[in-house]
Formats: sequence, structure tokens, C-alpha cells
Amino acid sequence: MKLYNTKQGAIVEHQDRWYSGDDFSWDELVVRDDLRVFLETTVPKLREIDHSVDNHKEALLAPIGSQEVWAAGVTYHRSRDARVEESESAGGGDFYDRVYHAERPELFFKATPHRVVGPGAKVSIRSDASWSVPEPELALLLSPSGKILGYTIGNDMSSRDIEGENPLYLPQAKVYDRCCGLGPCILVSSDALVGSTDIRLEIIRAGVFAIRGRTTLNELKREPKTLIEYLYRDNSFPYGCFLLTGTGIVPPDNFTLSLGDEIRITIGPIGTLVNFVGRVPEGLLPALFPSCLIEQ
Repeated sequence: MKLYNTKQGAIVEHQDRWYSGDDFSWDELVVRDDLRVFLETTVPKLREIDHSVDNHKEALLAPIGSQEVWAAGVTYHRSRDARVEESESAGGGDFYDRVYHAERPELFFKATPHRVVGPGAKVSIRSDASWSVPEPELALLLSPSGKILGYTIGNDMSSRDIEGENPLYLPQAKVYDRCCGLGPCILVSSDALVGSTDIRLEIIRAGVFAIRGRTTLNELKREPKTLIEYLYRDNSFPYGCFLLTGTGIVPPDNFTLSLGDEIRITIGPIGTLVNFVGRVPEGLLPALFPSCLIEQ
């Protein structure tokens, strides 16, 4: 079962049929520990629609309401190596190696809802960064109690030169307007995805594949339940939250994103999240002027 957030309201996909959930409040849905059971029992009462979500692409939104987005770092071996290399000259390389082997995971705040974009929208590269990359990740949707309600795809945009200059600059490298993509939907399930599940990254520049990479969930070192347990220690999430579980695909050091690049992240059971690279105009408050943030 998949749950989509659109400008017209929620859409539920169940057994290759599509239903309008426009009476649902997104925030009221995603605080339910019984979300899957609720949707399964409610779907027969919903209005069936004739066309799949493909006919509603222009209306798709990020599958987020009032939730925060958090992220886990250095959870894949390849990610550890990249972080060690980029921070070596600043004397911080050893920090990442320690985190990889430590009992306590690295967890950091990633985005408020207004910093998140959905399918087809533009993620941003910082104006003061010279080395920017996407980080394709499996994202968990968690209820206020910490239960996994479902899964989506996350794009954790990162300024590697800023983080590499000093590990203490991590918030600036990670948190800024349009720094996170989520979508295209929530795969509603509390069952763990199998370890062989593919995560694929494709970056298309001027119609040509510039980057292709893949990994599997088998390469994830830390169990999601461990990440969740640490995240919810002394922390409350009244509307639930998203947790990005880390990346195992790191573009080569000589690659940086350019304006206009197309980023495609695919996780088979969920779908494909497509974003384009733009830059947020300086001096605008996205909460007040959201229509100004999409470059034409």
C-alpha cells in the first residue's frame, strides 16, 4: 500500500487501485501507530479514482506535514571512507572512523518541513559551496511513539567542502533552504525491507548520465531500530518524524552538482524520486514567499 500527498489531498494506492483520501489530514494520519490497518479498513469506504498517480504528477507534494527530518551519518562503509578523506586535512578524519565503530550513532537534525521539496521540484546547492552532492537514502516515517509506519526516499543534499573544512560546520553543510527531497510516496508498512533491496542513484547532465551508482540495504551497518532508539532518547516528536538512514553511494571527489542537473533516486518497492538542481534566490523567506523559490 502506498500513500501520496498531493495538492488535492491524499491518494491511496492499494492492490493496483487508486482512492481519493482528500478528507484525510496528513498530520492526523501519520501519528497513527495503526496506520496500515486503518488505511486497509478505510479504503473500501473511499472514492475510487479512475487514474493512477501518474496523472497527478504535477500535483504531487513531498509526503510531509508538520514532521521534522533527522538523519543518521556514517552508517555505510563507503560513507565512512568518504567522510574520513574529506576531513583529513582539517584534522577531523579520525572522528568519522570513531563514529563508524562506536555504539552511539551519529544523528543530526536535517530539515524543517518548509526546507523539504517533493517529486519534480528543485533541490538547492548552497551559494557559498564549491563541492555539492546528493546523498540517496532510505527514509523511515516514524510515529510519535517511534514505530515505523512506512518508508520513502530521501535526498540529503550536502556541501562536502564545507563539512570537510571542519566537522563542526556540519549544520551549515546540511541544513539550508531546499536541502532535502522526499518522495514520491510513503510505502506503508512496518515490515523491514529485505537486505537485497537496491538503492540506485543516477545524475543526468545535459541529457547524458554523469553519475550512476548503486548499493543495497545489506551494506547498512546499523539496524534501524538502534537508530530510532537513540533518536527518541529524551526527544519527543508530537507529529512523528522522518529519519534518513545514511548513504552508501558517494560520487567521486572530482564531481560536483551543477544547476540544471537531474537527480534520480530509485528504491524498488517505493519508486523513483526525481529532483532538479537549482539555487534558492537570496534574501527570501520560503515560509512567506514559497512561490518565489522555484526557478523557471
